[in-house]
Amino acid sequence: MDINFTLIAQAIAFSVFIWFTIKYVWPPLLLAIEERQKTIADGLAAGERGKHDLELASQRSSEVLKEAKQRASEIIAQAEKRSGEIIDEAKVTAREEGGRILVGAKAEIEHEVFSARESLRQQVAELAVAGASKILRREVDAKAHESLLITIGEELK
Repeated sequence: MDINFTLIAQAIAFSVFIWFTIKYVWPPLLLAIEERQKTIADGLAAGERGKHDLELASQRSSEVLKEAKQRASEIIAQAEKRSGEIIDEAKVTAREEGGRILVGAKAEIEHEVFSARESLRQQVAELAVAGASKILRREVDAKAHESLLITIGEELK
């Protein structure tokens, strides 16, 4: 009977141990395991969200890069167009300035030609008067000659 009483006592002790474990030890272990599973699941979900966000950011960055390249090409095209306009404006301005310089040069040339003609007239008149005075010096007196020269000079002007 000893063996049976020991066996029954051990069975009762084992049953109490199982009941105690199920009642007081098992719930905190399950809670800890569930919390750990939840933490792992949250970490995996965050990893997936991070991967998804990375893909979205990669797509967005490629779109922004495309837009930047397009904008840069537009700016370059505008700059080339503007440089063409500036060159055309400079050509027009240069033509206008050249025309003004040409008109001014023509006016100056006409003035110089007029001055040269006047100077030549004056010199011709002086030579004519000098020649005439040499010829007339013998025939006219000085006072009559002087009044004649004044008259001729006024007529030439």
